Amino acid sequence: MKNLTPWDADPVKGFKEFVVTDAFSKTAQRLRADGTLKAMSKESAKTYVFMFANAVAWITEQGKTLTTVTAGDLVRFVSRVDGGKPVLNSKIGYRYLRLLERCYQHLGITPNPAKQAILATDRAELPKDDPGRALSPEQLQRFFDALPAEPPRGKRVVPFSGWNHRRDRAMQVVIARAGLTVSEAIGLLLHEVGNQVALDGSIDLTITPEEKHETSYEHIAPLPREGVVELLPWMDERRRMVKEVAMKGDFVFPANLEGAKMTKKTVYKQIKATFARAGLDTSRAGGRTLRNTFAKAQLDAGARPDELKDVLGLALERSAADYKFTRIKDDPK
Repeated sequence: MKNLTPWDADPVKGFKEFVVTDAFSKTAQRLRADGTLKAMSKESAKTYVFMFANAVAWITEQGKTLTTVTAGDLVRFVSRVDGGKPVLNSKIGYRYLRLLERCYQHLGITPNPAKQAILATDRAELPKDDPGRALSPEQLQRFFDALPAEPPRGKRVVPFSGWNHRRDRAMQVVIARAGLTVSEAIGLLLHEVGNQVALDGSIDLTITPEEKHETSYEHIAPLPREGVVELLPWMDERRRMVKEVAMKGDFVFPANLEGAKMTKKTVYKQIKATFARAGLDTSRAGGRTLRNTFAKAQLDAGARPDELKDVLGLALERSAADYKFTRIKDDPK
């Protein structure tokens, strides 16, 4: 058994040092066809560190340490619910347990509590995966037709009246057409919007972790012509607002003239309202549904999982391969 004191004192530091070694790769038998070890990508390492730190934070909240937590504790960790809904689905819960199993294997801890937890649940007791809801092409068009409308020009009483409606419209189109998460959309910065329009009318959005969720990965999200025709007029209006009404900040879609960042809750409500106007079921409607719709369209068009991984900014190719969908229903009312 290895010296466990450093891992109990600062487990995240110990894991960061471990995850980039061949020893970590060996625990997963990451071998090429010629028998050599596959290198761990920086993106994958970052995902594993995030997962490990999340697990350790929960373990600490329970008054335990990495080496005193039990299999029963770990079963509770992956089976948690919040507001009646599972915190982790079966795939993610299993990956957490498998990651911890590899750590305990490396540390020489027997019996391995994570392995015991996997055997105890056999994944049957973990919350089941729920297929992502996606829109059909006809439903997606109805969504676009129901986007926030611009107030009649005759009712404008101040310069740029109704600018927030045009902001919301452009943002929802960008989310749907480029497959962004809500966090990526509200954190989109001016310098991340490409200046060059391609021959097919598209532009590149360079998504970076800056101002986004901590698990966002830098990637290029092409915005097709249909999204560009909504975004560029808003960008032009935003530039004029900087000059004429002193709009501040670097967000493409600021919350107000002071340049504050929009909240995810606000965007979720706005997207849900568009679903309602389109006559679509709002019980599972949100930014994730638009991202799922984008992903499904990419796969239907022949995109490979590795290609979808790059476009969506996913850390692992298998995350793209795991995508599965059901149709979102029309509003039964």
